[in-house]
Amino acid sequence: MRRIGSVLLVTAATALAAPAPATGPVAPAQSAAAFQSPQASRAPMLAAARAGKRLVSVGDYGTVLLSDDNGQSWRQASRVATRETLTAVSFVDDKLGFAVGHGGVVLASTDGGENWTVRHRAGPEVVLFSVHFANAQEGLAVGAFGHAMQTRDGGSHWHTLTLVQGEQADRHLYQVFVGPNATLWVTAEAGGLFRSDDGGNTFTAVKLPYKGSIWGGLALKDGTLMVWGMRGHVLLSADQGRSWRDVQSGTDQAFTAGLQRPDGELVLVGLGGVVARSRDGGQTFSTQVRPERQSHTALIATEGGLPQSFTLTGLGGPLK
Repeated sequence: MRRIGSVLLVTAATALAAPAPATGPVAPAQSAAAFQSPQASRAPMLAAARAGKRLVSVGDYGTVLLSDDNGQSWRQASRVATRETLTAVSFVDDKLGFAVGHGGVVLASTDGGENWTVRHRAGPEVVLFSVHFANAQEGLAVGAFGHAMQTRDGGSHWHTLTLVQGEQADRHLYQVFVGPNATLWVTAEAGGLFRSDDGGNTFTAVKLPYKGSIWGGLALKDGTLMVWGMRGHVLLSADQGRSWRDVQSGTDQAFTAGLQRPDGELVLVGLGGVVARSRDGGQTFSTQVRPERQSHTALIATEGGLPQSFTLTGLGGPLK
């Protein structure tokens, strides 16, 4: 059995999951709604996004947490129509959002994350790790064992994609992010990185100087591309991905999430409570380990730019 090298994969079902064969759309099925729990803020939270001024985080057993006061307090969403683990969330605007997760579930919200309905199910063996919508109609979701799928009608119908052929075709696909000129990038295991210049219709493999899993990435304000992953590896490209440089991060802990603050500072977080910061565009990092040593799973910037972290035991709090 192949090992899925990602902190986002927190249940045995994920480790055993494989994508379903390419088929037509699967009709949404009835599903039990997520539990309403007074301890919801302690659930493993795996991803976060902004819905306008609202902060939205998703995680285990369909848990969705909302904050309307810049992260000072959190409450559970009113209704989430699944108990599957949710691994990613993306908002088109302050109302329309999508979340994906185990069981190939695709949820949609039209009220800023307050209520979520099942828009699609890709199949019980599919595990989705990332979702990105360019607008209200066009979306891309990726996941375990090379599973990728695309929608052109707001998530009601999806068709499967093969990003690349050959030995890279079944690599786990971890995160979709947007680069300069609306390029789409997908990070993957075994040094995998894929680029699309046509909105996700076709992809090409990009060669990296590191062969470990790449768990995420982002485009910096100056157009530089940054990706990160296993053993504290951080790679930079100043030429739109044609060449890459592996920089020293000061840790061998895997990075799981990152962002760039409004003042330009880069913040990366990862396993074992590691937090790395850079004020020179990722050329050098100042790295520390938070005393509680909780593994970080997600990161989001609050109003004013202060990062809020999420962990396998719930809210991680602000990173001052």
